[in-house]
Amino acid sequence: MHTIALLALDRVIPFDLATPIEVFSRTRLPDGRPGYQIRVCGQRPEIDAGTFTIRVPWGLDGLKGADTIIVPGTADPAAPLDPAVRDVLRTAAANGTRIASICSGTFPLAASGLLDGLRATTHWVAADLLAAAHPDVEVDADVLYVDNGQILTSAGAAAGLDLCLHMIRRDYGSAVAADAARLSVMPLEREGGQAQFIVHDHAPAPRGSVLEPLLAWLQDNLGSDLTLADIAAQAGTSTRTLIRRFREQTGTTPLQWLHRARIRQAQHLLETTHHSVERIGAQVGFGSPTAFRDRFKKTTGVSPHAYRRAFS
Repeated sequence: MHTIALLALDRVIPFDLATPIEVFSRTRLPDGRPGYQIRVCGQRPEIDAGTFTIRVPWGLDGLKGADTIIVPGTADPAAPLDPAVRDVLRTAAANGTRIASICSGTFPLAASGLLDGLRATTHWVAADLLAAAHPDVEVDADVLYVDNGQILTSAGAAAGLDLCLHMIRRDYGSAVAADAARLSVMPLEREGGQAQFIVHDHAPAPRGSVLEPLLAWLQDNLGSDLTLADIAAQAGTSTRTLIRRFREQTGTTPLQWLHRARIRQAQHLLETTHHSVERIGAQVGFGSPTAFRDRFKKTTGVSPHAYRRAFS
């Protein structure tokens, strides 16, 4: 079972603390077992939460051995970070622990030096403060969350829920994450609005999946004209078995996964090149500009031109 330790600092924002507790504690695996064990940790037994006080069952020692540490936001992001907290976060990172923040919880990670040289986000109200206080951090206030692999950060309020669902999808696949999303009455990945600005390099896939080599091959061949039969041949299996495995391990079909991966690559090209929309559509495997525009807008909620304008 995956252990998640929540670090409640003084003046913790109750919503930011409660969100991961609710989402992860209700996550169930296909056989009914819980997916996560939750620890709520603090420097002292009682933590100031503004309008009330929280009694936490774990001290900083509860962070040791956790698979993931999550730092919720606080009402005073500019407050100095206690050296004991800084040291425990650095030690956890050095040991390979996944560390995430919600809202202004990004500030303790930045103060610990864990975000130096990385892209990060926080609540848009605090983004300028974060950039000024930590110039070595690439602050992006236009995203819901940023996944750097081991270190993840999210924007404010409901974006923390998006990040939690994203981590569930990384740990157990889209099917488990989709079930958690339904319990939270949330889409697994928001489309439209800010959804097109979510930052990650590849379409999500569960770690350790037997499909990983095939997904890597698909990622490398997005521009090719691939059929379901082509994908099955690469996987060395029948189309029926391929579809079943995709459903079990990614929560979608091979062609739907391929379409989403193509759109993600198109997003990257729209952000980083001056290529025409028509050229980008062809580069990522769409047979016509119209098909590309239609699929892009269906997936992201905006046209390719509107998406590019947002980053220009």
